Amino acid sequence: MEAIKGLFNLVADPRLFFLLSVVALVLIVWKREAFAKLSVGYGLMGFLTAFFLFGLFDENFVLIIAKPDNVPIVALIFLVVFFTWYSMREAVLNDQRVAAGEDVIEKQESDRVWVWPDLVYTELIALVLCSAVLVVWSIALEAPIEQPANPANTPNPSKAPWYFLGLQEMLVYFDPWLAGVVLPSLIIVGLMAIPYIDTNPKGNGYYTFNERKAEITIFLFGFVILWSSLIVLGTFLRGPNWNFFGPFEYWDVHKLEALNNVQLSEYLWVRGAGTALPDNILVREGVGILLSLAYVTVLPVLLAKTVLKRYYEKMGPTRFYVGAFLFLMMLSLPIKMFSRWLVNLKYVVSIPEWFFNI
Repeated sequence: MEAIKGLFNLVADPRLFFLLSVVALVLIVWKREAFAKLSVGYGLMGFLTAFFLFGLFDENFVLIIAKPDNVPIVALIFLVVFFTWYSMREAVLNDQRVAAGEDVIEKQESDRVWVWPDLVYTELIALVLCSAVLVVWSIALEAPIEQPANPANTPNPSKAPWYFLGLQEMLVYFDPWLAGVVLPSLIIVGLMAIPYIDTNPKGNGYYTFNERKAEITIFLFGFVILWSSLIVLGTFLRGPNWNFFGPFEYWDVHKLEALNNVQLSEYLWVRGAGTALPDNILVREGVGILLSLAYVTVLPVLLAKTVLKRYYEKMGPTRFYVGAFLFLMMLSLPIKMFSRWLVNLKYVVSIPEWFFNI
């Protein structure tokens, strides 16, 4: 029993958890025909159910998942896993039908139904079921309303609502102006720009993967890995003092982890050259500035001429460079996360004199 708990606590280490999530996504995309089998879907749901039932016998686990704020996140885990499997299964089935010269499933179904009684009855049943669930939920769980804000007694940990936990996790790795303003704005702008960047009409109105491999893979990486997993990390694994804890580990408020975060300029000048940091800001942070500029200007050009040449020719320069910029901004989050976890790198560019850090 304790060995199983220790294994889950080990897997919950953020570095291993994130790495395994990326590996799982690669396997899902690569072996999608095997992933789409009914046995895999039932197995995933069974594993999650067994995991949470097993956790109910652990006091520390129950204290985390039984909080009224966290119950919806448990449901979120089941829903994300199920709909990821279901959508991939439907895509694989449609791709197999197209390869056999048949129409996709959606085109064989009727495009029109009567508002009465078909649509109205369906909406009525959904309304009754949702109302029943909400009534039972409100009776079984107390509303997570805490005492009025008291600066002399702040919660530890102090967490944002679940839909902001991803942004709160980003604040650990980026300066507030980036994590709180720039990156959220780019997320919104990127979602608005998708219809103009991706003009491929294939896949509209039906499931498919072969016709939109890159687009679906990027979406799964951004939503499942970089958003849903951050919510899970912030909800279940971030404890007092914003330290990481395993799902079966006691949240000890006295646990303190040394944060030996080092700036890139300190690595170069203090540890590399063995000298003090230069007084001139541009000299001190010159390498970091050049790396940051090359990341958003030179790297897209190299991608357009090498591995992504086909997409550049298909999309054109404007749409390609806008899409590449947004994609690189998305990749900056896992890059900063692993830089912090592996080499304690805090900022690539650190100019506190100007309140400018990257």
